[in-house]
Amino acid sequence: MNMALFPDVVVNGETIPSAAVAAEAQNHTGPRDKPGIAWRKAAQALAIRALLLQEAQRRALVADPMELAPGRFETEEEALIRALLDEALTIAPITEEVVRAEWARDPDRYRSAPLWDVSHILCACDPRDEEDRAAAEARSVALLSRLDGDAKGFAAVARESDCGSKASGGHLGQLGPNDTVPEFEAALRGLPEGGMSPAPVLSRHGWHIIRLNAIAPGQVLPYDTVRPKIAQALEKAAWASASREFVEGLAANATITGASLAPI
Repeated sequence: MNMALFPDVVVNGETIPSAAVAAEAQNHTGPRDKPGIAWRKAAQALAIRALLLQEAQRRALVADPMELAPGRFETEEEALIRALLDEALTIAPITEEVVRAEWARDPDRYRSAPLWDVSHILCACDPRDEEDRAAAEARSVALLSRLDGDAKGFAAVARESDCGSKASGGHLGQLGPNDTVPEFEAALRGLPEGGMSPAPVLSRHGWHIIRLNAIAPGQVLPYDTVRPKIAQALEKAAWASASREFVEGLAANATITGASLAPI
């Protein structure tokens, strides 16, 4: 990216050089063909940071870094911003009525995890070995073609699997979220009940042909079980909203060039 195309960010006379924005841009996403979006996100983030630090200094706040994890502490700037927000923001208490109203909007949103009854055929390989991966893929494609979309013959073909589950027709039993590797679960979530993966799925273990035998949707959870989660989410949303309003107030009285605080 040509930094000369992008101006320095200046917040109330404090200059944030292009090099700092370029470094921050590594932490923001944007389309590959539009690198300016990541730049604008970075410029905005640093402008907001500068506004908050300037306000903390104006209030003569003192940094008291908290320990975030054993041996890992906030930076002084992070501690100052936290102290500022703690002092400046007032969040209305999340009442029982508010929590219950949020739950009542759609109790179906709060369910236990689903269970999937799954079978698979594994053609094992080391995915990092190109030759091994290609050979295992060719074998898995051949096995899949023998099934020809007919999941009923799955157990017979599964006897050629490289997984110990071949002794039970490839049956893995009931699985829940995070019980398998991410690639396997992603493919599983896209299958209809009784369906089979249309193409082999690659994971760290090799190529899988997956059959979703049955699915048991999660049960709607009682209000008392989900209440703490709902209250926490509402408090987090209220905090985020108050923070945005506070920053908007600071920006309204600031002089900022090289960055926009409008949503990107």
